[in-house]
Amino acid sequence: MLVKMEKRAMQPPAREGFYLDEIDTPALVVDLDAMEVNLDLMARKARSANVRLRPHAKMHKSPWIGREQISRGAIGVCCQKVSEAEVMVTGGIKDILISNQVVGTVKLDRLAILNREAKVAVCIDHADAVGEISASAKRADVVINTLVEIDVGAGRCGTKSPKKTLELAQAIANEPTLKFGGIQAYHGAAQHFRAHDERQAAIMNAIAITNESVSILASAGLDCDTVGGAGTGTFEFEAASHVYNELQCGSYAFMDADYARNKQKDGTPYNTFHHALFILTTVMSRPDKTTAVVDAGHKAASVDSGFPRPWHLPGAQIQGMSDDHGVIDITRVIDKPARGQKLLLVPGHCDPTVNLHDWYVGVRGLHGMNGFVEAIHPVAARGAYF
Repeated sequence: MLVKMEKRAMQPPAREGFYLDEIDTPALVVDLDAMEVNLDLMARKARSANVRLRPHAKMHKSPWIGREQISRGAIGVCCQKVSEAEVMVTGGIKDILISNQVVGTVKLDRLAILNREAKVAVCIDHADAVGEISASAKRADVVINTLVEIDVGAGRCGTKSPKKTLELAQAIANEPTLKFGGIQAYHGAAQHFRAHDERQAAIMNAIAITNESVSILASAGLDCDTVGGAGTGTFEFEAASHVYNELQCGSYAFMDADYARNKQKDGTPYNTFHHALFILTTVMSRPDKTTAVVDAGHKAASVDSGFPRPWHLPGAQIQGMSDDHGVIDITRVIDKPARGQKLLLVPGHCDPTVNLHDWYVGVRGLHGMNGFVEAIHPVAARGAYF
């Protein structure tokens, strides 16, 4: 049975040349100046540490941003799903690591076919995956670069011992349609440990686990071209380890309110990167003197890491959100926003917030509420879960 697809007629919320107050809301706004500073800074840090940079595209879901990162020296991007990788390849990105497990013949055949036009590597943590990926590679007549994912403390996917890691690496190396590519060693939970010393301790343990696996593999004649991991919250530790050679940070491009809650070594807020992603919203009601209701709710902002934070509105705090409403307590705000006024919100968690929107509105010169629209880009991999 054929499924009839309805054509979407969703228009972007702005046009090039619009001023900020002309953008329809809610809209996902990118401060292009701030984002470019972030991209340049991470590229410099990777070069100075003599490690490769492969930013994670699951955060921005956009070939546009991936190309910007590659133009600054990134070797490619990470994806979390085959469908994300398909969008990136279509968008011109030809070196991708799916830093996740891929299970199922349909998905694996799609992964294999992608390798006809790009280099798309994948991770495994189970012996069954070796034969499954090899069979798909054989059907597509390709060789798939395959990494072993190890558990370095996150407690989700990954092998639990160097012995198991070695067994899987040897199994990969023995398959003619697979190439052993190295180790995936990402500690996701550590990215959001608030104290600097706590993050450092977690990653020092991850480095020790990773180094043991690399050493055992080398003793068996298996060299790791890639020892990858690291995120925005911990990358400086992995970069300085002399064990990791590839950084997979993602959120640094945009930053979000949750990462801003991390602390630096001196106890001050983490401010290495600038906030570059915002939800532009409109005050649609002022029901009383202490409340402003905006038109951005759960459908415009993920709240898994807390409510968005009002930007450049000192004293304001979101006290509740529903599907299409955000209720802001403005009791302590001196210059209270009026009905119809537009406000910027910093998302609590950029990744799932991005996935709620169809369009990026790229704004240049965004300071306070100034700025103009320079470009509109689709969130091309929105909904690419499979």
